[in-house]
Amino acid sequence: MPMIRLQITGSDDAANELINLLSAIEGIEHVEEVGDLMPHMDDVDSSSAGLPDDAAPGFHQIEVRVPNALALERVRGVAEALARERGAAIEYDEDV
Repeated sequence: MPMIRLQITGSDDAANELINLLSAIEGIEHVEEVGDLMPHMDDVDSSSAGLPDDAAPGFHQIEVRVPNALALERVRGVAEALARERGAAIEYDEDV
């Protein structure tokens, strides 16, 4: 089954909503947020602590297994609609 990876830059709520919406698409069996494996070197004593960049929306990577091209188009449509509605950014990385 082909895999599509979506990167969404937005709030945790937007990422969770996207996961729930994608899970509800007929034929989709696997939707998972992939953990960030890169350690962040944020230091509370840093001179940059508390700057606006630290308060930016989160980055979430989501993997979705799609059974066919129709499901892939549905995944894209749902992701783009949610990103537009929530003011988030969305990117795709496909293995299809």
